[in-house]
Amino acid sequence: MRNAALQERRNRQILADIVRTYIEAGEPVSSRAIAKRFEESLSTATIRNIMADLEDGGYLYQPHTSAGRVPTAAAYRFFAQEIASQATLSADDKEWIRREMSGTTSPTELTERAGHVLAEASRGVGIVVSPPLRKTVLEHARMWLLPDGRVVVVLISPGGSSRDKIMKPARPFTQDELDTTAGFLNQHYSGWTLESIRTDLLQKLANDRERYEGLVGVALTLCEPALLGDIPQQQVYVEGTARIVGTPEFADQGNLRELLTAIEEKHRLVAVLNACIETPEPVFVQIGVKEITQGGENLALISAPYSSPDLVQGSLGVLGPTRINYERAMTAVAYVARLFSEALNKNE
Repeated sequence: MRNAALQERRNRQILADIVRTYIEAGEPVSSRAIAKRFEESLSTATIRNIMADLEDGGYLYQPHTSAGRVPTAAAYRFFAQEIASQATLSADDKEWIRREMSGTTSPTELTERAGHVLAEASRGVGIVVSPPLRKTVLEHARMWLLPDGRVVVVLISPGGSSRDKIMKPARPFTQDELDTTAGFLNQHYSGWTLESIRTDLLQKLANDRERYEGLVGVALTLCEPALLGDIPQQQVYVEGTARIVGTPEFADQGNLRELLTAIEEKHRLVAVLNACIETPEPVFVQIGVKEITQGGENLALISAPYSSPDLVQGSLGVLGPTRINYERAMTAVAYVARLFSEALNKNE
């Protein structure tokens, strides 16, 4: 149910204008500033009354008694959901993004281009996260034993893309065991994700341990995502971190250091962006990102899923202060996700 302060269209429009004005100027917004841009002829006294109602509703706050109002997290959430979600990408942005994303010759170059575009469009941090290994779809597996006992595991997905890893299992294997295990996986689990393969193998062990313990135990070991290693530093590409430095939201040096450390470590970024894949929205907006840092209430994350050639979804997006240009950032994220998916499939 909509907050009483937003029941009237006029109140919603004034709140949207306040958010836009604050995003543009970064200063508390006065009733006079809104009167100048509002489409109806309203007195500053009427606008002040509406602003007071919006403040009572939790959408604005007044940093000083003589100052104008500043949007709260609820105001940004309203703006993203009801205003920016209806925005369309400008013709100039569409042409620029398409030009920047064209002509790539490898997934690595494409990822770098996408990160650059996202950072530039949002004036924030551009992030591209590879699909999590557990979501990799298996079409064919190959395994080789190395002289020192390590095992090379190659997972080939539909479309021909592959992920390989050299791992050191807890116990030694023979090449015959590896061949048998690969054959078992290829015969029974082609088209399954590693996550669903492990779930089914564990169920088989639970139901009939005596029958399945040997072969299934080996398969579980060799398809263990933790051993194969989803390494955040390899799984996420980040560009534009320096843009966060100097923003008023992170004037506190302690909060800034914590944020920069979280971006450098990457694993928290991976977890938050991968969560967007599970949401139904084509573009997911999170106002306040405390999963990344304690100062995260001053951050906004805008993200969207993309599809790799094997139809496994990764995610990309932008991270910036809550005073981000939501209309431009949201439309850019949606368009980059679409072009990124198309280009990945074309490069394959």
